[in-house]
Amino acid sequence: MSGAGIKKILFLSVILSGLLAGCSQKEMPRPTPEEGKYLIYYLNTATTKLVPREYEAEATDKEALVDELMEQFLHVPKELDCQAALIDKVAYQGSRQEEQVLYLYFDVNYTGMKPEREILCRAALTRTLTQIPGVDYINIYCGDQPLMDRQGNPVGMLASTDFIMNTSNVNAYEKTELTLYFADETGNKLLEEKREVVHNINTSLEQLVVEQLIAGPGQEGRHPTLPSDCKILSLSVTDNVCYINFDSAFLNTSLPVSEYVPIYSIVDSLSEMTTVTKVQIMVNGSQNVMFRDVISLNTPFEKSQDYIEGAQ
Repeated sequence: MSGAGIKKILFLSVILSGLLAGCSQKEMPRPTPEEGKYLIYYLNTATTKLVPREYEAEATDKEALVDELMEQFLHVPKELDCQAALIDKVAYQGSRQEEQVLYLYFDVNYTGMKPEREILCRAALTRTLTQIPGVDYINIYCGDQPLMDRQGNPVGMLASTDFIMNTSNVNAYEKTELTLYFADETGNKLLEEKREVVHNINTSLEQLVVEQLIAGPGQEGRHPTLPSDCKILSLSVTDNVCYINFDSAFLNTSLPVSEYVPIYSIVDSLSEMTTVTKVQIMVNGSQNVMFRDVISLNTPFEKSQDYIEGAQ
């Protein structure tokens, strides 16, 4: 299995107290579906928290009830100082249910939402629709394809319990399994290390990978490839090229590893993600650098199996 990702658990903490004007100042009680009352979840105007609004449904048939709740979900009442969880350009295309799973279909614009908003939208959809008796999970599709996480893996079924609601600040966390490469005993080869990391969703996975490489290995027989005092000045991904700008500590030659090992520790670790095919390394904003007087940083690097121990 490749990809930086693989296993992911979402922990979403959402403020329910101190809601905006037009919303209750106290946390709303959990509705009783038998009474026909449901909570519709919107976002506050700052896009930082979920705002529940009690709604009394007219429909009793399950399919009609899904349509009715989605209609409320998509259109915020005028008196409520909130916004819909979905951005305007996302089109809802319908739903179908198989056993306890409700499949929701949106157009491809769904994937264009910012990650932090998409997580909140995901939570709002899940908590709104799993109140319906017989709907235990939702599964989101975009343009007839399942919603994918940032590593290219299907998000899959979502339950209300996937989202923890309390009175702390909004934070969305992912538990991600990274594939990292550190030096072997000789310093001439790279060894794979799988590592689970819980991190804020606002931290890019590319940034997380490099930060974990700087932090060093956690398994026996693996050795550091980057100086522990190395700093990331900036990092971005454009057209599948990851641009990393290090401070001058990156050039530290004290680690007992061969010249190419630090470079391909970074490149091969980042290339485990579907978002990266090349890596451009810079030092203090310049790529006109000779690393250890041997390797030019002037052009991007691509993944290489040559330095991975046991690679075919």
